[in-house]
Amino acid sequence: MPYTLDQLNAAPLAEAERMLDGLYEHTPWIAAQALQARPFQSLAQLKQAMAGALARASVDAQLALIRAHPELAGKAMEAGTLTSESTGEQQRAGLTACTPEELARIRQLNADYQARFGFPFVLCVRGPRGTGLAKQQILDTFERRLHHHPDFERAEALRQIHRIVEIRLADKFGAPPTLGEQVWDWHEKLAQHSDPGCAEAGQLTVTYLTDAHRACAQRISRNMRDAGFDDVHIDAVGNVVGRYKADPGARNPKTLLTGSHYDTVRNGGKYDGRLGIFVPLACVQELARTGRRLPFDLEVVGFAEEEGQRYKATFLGSGALIGDFRPEWLDQRDADGISMREAMQHAGLCVDDIPKLKRHAADYLGFIEVHIEQGPVLNELNLPLGVVTSINGSVRYQGAYIGQASHAGTTPMDRRRDAACAAAELALYLERRAAQDGDSVGTIGMLTVPNGSINVVPGRCNFSLDLRAPSDAQRDALVSDVLAEAQAIAERRGVRLQLEETMRAAAAPCDAALQQRWADAVEALGLPVFRMPSGAGHDAMKLHEVMPQAMLFVRGENAGISHNPLESTHADDMELAVRAMQHLLDGMARDTLSQS
Repeated sequence: MPYTLDQLNAAPLAEAERMLDGLYEHTPWIAAQALQARPFQSLAQLKQAMAGALARASVDAQLALIRAHPELAGKAMEAGTLTSESTGEQQRAGLTACTPEELARIRQLNADYQARFGFPFVLCVRGPRGTGLAKQQILDTFERRLHHHPDFERAEALRQIHRIVEIRLADKFGAPPTLGEQVWDWHEKLAQHSDPGCAEAGQLTVTYLTDAHRACAQRISRNMRDAGFDDVHIDAVGNVVGRYKADPGARNPKTLLTGSHYDTVRNGGKYDGRLGIFVPLACVQELARTGRRLPFDLEVVGFAEEEGQRYKATFLGSGALIGDFRPEWLDQRDADGISMREAMQHAGLCVDDIPKLKRHAADYLGFIEVHIEQGPVLNELNLPLGVVTSINGSVRYQGAYIGQASHAGTTPMDRRRDAACAAAELALYLERRAAQDGDSVGTIGMLTVPNGSINVVPGRCNFSLDLRAPSDAQRDALVSDVLAEAQAIAERRGVRLQLEETMRAAAAPCDAALQQRWADAVEALGLPVFRMPSGAGHDAMKLHEVMPQAMLFVRGENAGISHNPLESTHADDMELAVRAMQHLLDGMARDTLSQS
């Protein structure tokens, strides 16, 4: 029989330690130390207590834990000396049935890894769903992590150990993340649709109104109907809109709006945007399953476009809901010469109905969005959820330094007008200046020397500037300093500066009341509340223009990488996101009823 949390909380210390035996490989002191914090209100809180105990330990103690783990398909497996937990995990991943070639490759990787880092390669081979990684996924991860910095890899090994423990703990307590697994499965099925050329290459790309995009819309629609939504339709810009109606007894019910986008960048990840569709979908599924209604409508929107990949029109889906759809966009053409108007007509959308999509803010309680973090912060802190305080304001520029192209061999160093060196100096200044604020960021993501040659001093260097900060005032101060330095560099180096502003977006501070609801939800799960700004843009930025908004971040794996095939999160964190949203909905329902 599985243990219960009540049993763990009430058990004598020695018995409680026995209940948690085998979580951390040959290292019982971690669970023993965490038990000093009993009683626990949730397994999530217990996990955090154990992770905290390990984080406070010395580096030597952390290394001892890593070294207590067996090599994958290594000598311990051959000798039959693996713990029962490790045996089952390696069997599930197929590592006990390797071909001679696979075994030889894994042994070589084990040797190379041990030689580089001084400890064994640790990977949660049961993966994000808990059902096991394929052998090729394991080999690819092994190869990739072999090139990490030793300090990063030690931290990554500990993160993998915590994930192993998370799954083992769920097994001991009979607490699988059922809702998280459902959300994970929805993502996998949706990721089967990808644009031509990308699908064949095994890449995920879904751009506005392609066949893959429209297939995604149909699948999300079907998911919504199956989950129990009362109304589901695809609107005039391709948004998938589901509505779960309020309790019939509610008087003049308002609507809570939530959702995110289902388009992707080219060769992107499975969770950017889509997580914010499927988390609320799971909440509605549970409401419908129990026959429960809220005192307000819940509207979930899968926004058709946010990324601006096919046409130069970002936030098209959420923009249409606030009346910000610009008619001139319809004449934009994609790389194949197809206008947006033609694409919409081909998809069966009625352009004339777009103005009717505008929502009236007075009818809404606000907008909430769940999103994968798209950054490393939660991953490094070993926190599954983060409460967003503000979506950064940003400014973008296209620039160029123009100097004098000259012979690399005959032009003395003190007589050069090197445009590339000017841009390099600006990049290094930007790095220092943004870091001064702590939470500002600055990036020169594009840096090119047109017609450059190995033996020619660069006469021109084109570059981009992307400047972001949590408030407009902080962003503007950063912009002022960077532009002043950019001009000073030009004057010092005898080059000319050209700079054109191409985009400016205001910061979107999260509504204090909705933000606190997310914080209360996280705290109710037994997790520490961590508040953080969002450096990326989100649909919430558009809704912020007309109604209060607040966001919840979910930890990303692989150092939080996003806009990349390695973008990942796992079922347990998805489960916590669903539980957090359920708690938020419950709180809003109680408050709405008390005010009526």
